[in-house]
Amino acid sequence: MDRSVMYSQSIDSAAGSLTVRATSKAITSVRFEEIANPNPNQITEAACQQLIEYFQGKRTSFELALSAEGTEFQKSVWQALQKIPAGQTKSYGEIANQIGKPKAARAVGGAVGSNPIAIIIPCHRVLASNGAITGYTGGDGIKTKQKLLDIESLG
Repeated sequence: MDRSVMYSQSIDSAAGSLTVRATSKAITSVRFEEIANPNPNQITEAACQQLIEYFQGKRTSFELALSAEGTEFQKSVWQALQKIPAGQTKSYGEIANQIGKPKAARAVGGAVGSNPIAIIIPCHRVLASNGAITGYTGGDGIKTKQKLLDIESLG
C-alpha cells in the first residue's frame, strides 16, 4: 500500500477528540487525539461524517474501506470485532472461540487493545467473561469505553 501521502482530520465527539487518518484508498487509524494541521480527503471526510452520525445515534455500522496494519492474528480478531452488532457485546473468550483459537482469550485481549481503528472496529463491545467493563486504551480508558457503550445503550 502506498503510504507516501497520508490524510488526516479531527472531530470533537461525545467521547473526546478523534483523529481519522487515511491513505487515498482506506482508513488506517482512528485515535483519541486532536491534530494541529489537518489534511483531509474524501475518505477522512466520509469517516468523520459517519462518526458524527454514530454519536448522534443515527448510525450503528460504518461503510468505509479499512486498512489496519497488524499481524494475521490481530487482523482475525479485528475482523471478528466488526461482526459484533451495535447493541451487543462479546467476551474475549467468545472472540477467541469465534476465530478458532479457544485458548487465546488473553492474546485476543492484546489484539483488542492494539486496535488502530477505534469505534469503527468496535473494540469497546468486548467485555470480560463476567460482563465487567475492562481495559480500554482510547481516550480516558474505561470511562471512554463506558461512554461508547452508553451511546449504544449497553452501559
